[in-house]
Amino acid sequence: MANVIRDETIDYVGILAKLELSQEEKEAAKKDMASMLDYIDKLNELDTTGVEPMSHVFPVNNVFREDVVENPDGSEDALANAPESRDSAYVVPKTVDQ
Repeated sequence: MANVIRDETIDYVGILAKLELSQEEKEAAKKDMASMLDYIDKLNELDTTGVEPMSHVFPVNNVFREDVVENPDGSEDALANAPESRDSAYVVPKTVDQ
């Protein structure tokens, strides 16, 4: 294992994750993190020249569509039930004096 995780790093990660780890759990986490970093180092040995980076596994074309209003929100119907309305809004009684 080329990567060595220090105790301070595990303590800091525990604080960020809001975890209270026992000494045994800290040792296991150090071992797991070191093995993950070793695996990443192994992947970095691969020759990736000419390989285009990708953000999705499957080809993604433009997933956006034009916004088209299909159903009105019914605000006119809702305002029709209001005791009083003005300028497309409900009129409510004043509740706070100044």
